[in-house]
Amino acid sequence: MAEYEEAAARPVHSSTVNEASLEVVRRVLAGLPGSVAFLVPEFGPSGEVEDLRFAAASPRAVDIGGRRGSDLVGLTVLQTYPAVAGTDLWRGYLRALATETAWEGDLEYEEAAAGIPHRSRYRVCATPCEGGLVVSWNRLDRREREQRRLDVMQRLGNMGWVDRDLVRGAIAWSDEVYSIFDRDRSLGPLALEELSAYADIEDRPALVEAVQRLLKSGESADCTFGVHLPHGRTRHVRVVMEAETDAQGQPVQLYGFFQDLSEAKQTEQQLLEHEQNALAQQALLAAERDLAARLQNTLLPVPEQTLQVAGLTVDIAYQPLQEGLNLGGDWYSAIELPDESALFVVGDVAGHGLDAVATMALLRFTAKGMAMTGTPLPVVLARLNALLLHATGRESRTATMIMARYEPAACRLSWVGAGHLPPLLLRDGEARFLPAPGGILLGATPTAGYEVASLDLTEGDHVLLYTDGLVERAGEPIDEGLARLARAALLCAGEPGLLAALVTELVARDSRHDDVCALHIRR
Repeated sequence: MAEYEEAAARPVHSSTVNEASLEVVRRVLAGLPGSVAFLVPEFGPSGEVEDLRFAAASPRAVDIGGRRGSDLVGLTVLQTYPAVAGTDLWRGYLRALATETAWEGDLEYEEAAAGIPHRSRYRVCATPCEGGLVVSWNRLDRREREQRRLDVMQRLGNMGWVDRDLVRGAIAWSDEVYSIFDRDRSLGPLALEELSAYADIEDRPALVEAVQRLLKSGESADCTFGVHLPHGRTRHVRVVMEAETDAQGQPVQLYGFFQDLSEAKQTEQQLLEHEQNALAQQALLAAERDLAARLQNTLLPVPEQTLQVAGLTVDIAYQPLQEGLNLGGDWYSAIELPDESALFVVGDVAGHGLDAVATMALLRFTAKGMAMTGTPLPVVLARLNALLLHATGRESRTATMIMARYEPAACRLSWVGAGHLPPLLLRDGEARFLPAPGGILLGATPTAGYEVASLDLTEGDHVLLYTDGLVERAGEPIDEGLARLARAALLCAGEPGLLAALVTELVARDSRHDDVCALHIRR
């Protein structure tokens, strides 16, 4: 530690970075993704480093205050971020300059934006170059929050996804499946053929038969069985699996989910035990109402929020109808994927009530799980369509859905649709609806096919994804509602809260008859 402080405190004597070297650095940074900057030292009378000035920055660089790219050039570190003085970061910069060796470390920094304190975590790397420092930083807290949110949603649904490649022999489980089976991740996932060894004796024949049909002929599997866990614990688990087949009809890939039904089985047993007791029946009805309220509070999306995803700003508005137990099936997703692209989804399940919410949760979680594994968007919709057609235990359901993926490196937005309303683009003072690629609503036919469309976003672009509750009015053609949306979007385009103003302009709370869900995406 003493050696570190001594190196950091030594005066740094370096010639001024010449313009030719600076121009080379600027050209290199102009082609880099992420947040990278070139800092040059400013010296005091005694030759000590008084501050570091931003001489160049990559176009997509973003600091904690939201300053981007060229906005950083000309600023100095200590004047812009006064709390950095005396920290390990500042000492690391000085040490890198003094010793001409790279420094890397973590930074926690708090800055008040709009009067609200905000703390963020960064991983910072500083490398000496041409008398200055090439500094890169990656924000850590955003991805951690998204991963925690995905984990929470899987836990709320008591389900986890599974994929199996029969050609390569690879099996992938989400973390929640390991929790369902109380299995150590270091042991890896179980094959379907191994499940019968853990199942209750009375459940084994049906499970073995379902797995054999799935593996031999690709017939969908949907069965529930009791499973014995370590330390004498038992759970009731439902497995739903679909197969993709080759040209000869042989299964080559399996996908589906496991769901922990232990609580549902326990409730069922309680119902059987108290069905002849009127007082118990009243108590069970109260429990069902409580369950509905908890489902509404846990499975349905957050009403309003603003996210930063893959370099885009995303505003969200969600207003469920919420009349008694009349729960709706509108939902959205806005997450960053492992490859640093972004996934945006808006969907609408037909009908209301607990079945609609259950179907919404099934589609929402399964779509995210498949997108996280890199499954192409048309394939995701095709699999969701098959999942709805083969899901048992509830009345037949259909759903519309639009799913988009944004690739920040190419600034490209690609989307697929399943009978959903088209996205609305605001660009250069004009509003136009983007083409709706081919695709029928989910759950309508087993032969559905889905196509993809794409668009390169430019700075200042606004894209709206929404459900029909934003535009539909009783007795009015949908075209009139869409035209009204385009006009209102142009009128609200100059307002800071475009989405909130748009919802206020279009939705009359006392007369609406459906949920409202909308995403406002902007560069």
